[in-house]
Amino acid sequence: MKTTQALIVIVLLSILLAGCGQIAPTAAPSATPIPTVLADPTIISEGRVEPVRFSEIALNASGLVSEVLVEEGDSVEAGQVIARLESPEAKTLEDAQADATQQLTAAYQTVRDAQYKLDNFNVPNEFEGMTPNQAVESTLAKLNEARAAYEPFKYLVNQGREERLKLDEAWSKYRKAIQWMELQTTVDSAQFQLAQAQKDHDALFGLGEDTAGIRAALANAEVRAPYAGVITRLDLKVGEFASAGQPVLTLADLGDWVVKTTDLTEIDVVSLKEGQPVTVTLDALPELQLKGHILSISQNYGQNQGDVVYEVTVLLTDGNPAMRWGMTAAVKFEK
Repeated sequence: MKTTQALIVIVLLSILLAGCGQIAPTAAPSATPIPTVLADPTIISEGRVEPVRFSEIALNASGLVSEVLVEEGDSVEAGQVIARLESPEAKTLEDAQADATQQLTAAYQTVRDAQYKLDNFNVPNEFEGMTPNQAVESTLAKLNEARAAYEPFKYLVNQGREERLKLDEAWSKYRKAIQWMELQTTVDSAQFQLAQAQKDHDALFGLGEDTAGIRAALANAEVRAPYAGVITRLDLKVGEFASAGQPVLTLADLGDWVVKTTDLTEIDVVSLKEGQPVTVTLDALPELQLKGHILSISQNYGQNQGDVVYEVTVLLTDGNPAMRWGMTAAVKFEK
């Protein structure tokens, strides 16, 4: 009996072992590779739109406003009279003549200094026969061509060296043309100031056709536009008292615009360089994309919410009539 039971147990164990042998081993699950996430190298900063050139103009004398010849938003020419004051600080004729002579002498010296720097500027041979403005336009066109030629090789290693050299050379010539234009602009401005000083001098000494300028110089103070532009702010009203040295108007040249960044950190600024292309989007005009390039990178720093930041000035090569001074902009620095 015990033998029979033992045989039954053995048979059952054999059946179980046979069944277990037919079960296929469970395959180990294959590992799913995790894709590598690459950091986005694009740098985006916030900035403000400003005109390239603007001035806060103050009065040279205190007095009651007798005339305001323009309105806010008007365009003015260089030298145009904006307003006049009835000044209690009127000078005697002798004092006014002495001041005019001194100002004329200083104006002549300013012209000489500016002309000396221009004459000693080494104008490249390829600019021969051009004006400074023509040289800027010509070199900018060649710069854009060189930039387009280098574009296919921008991200390729050990390729496009010749194109890169041509691009660097184009940038060098463009900066040279800009420098030449700035020197010429300084001479033009100095000559304008000299012409104005000569006119005032001649009027005070009765040498001009309109000797009424003598009375104006003695009893009135004039506010003139130093260059052509738009009056964007005007705080002068006839009959009100205005103080010397207090800015009373803002004159801006709205032909060209820049964007100045406000939050570019020290970590990001080291990878930027002058001439680097950028794309600018305005918060107020989100569908509009404006092209430009880095004009300058500040050597000085500021602080923004505890971060060290550097101001980068971007010169816009595109524009739009809807743009306004002070608009918030997102600046995308292209590689």
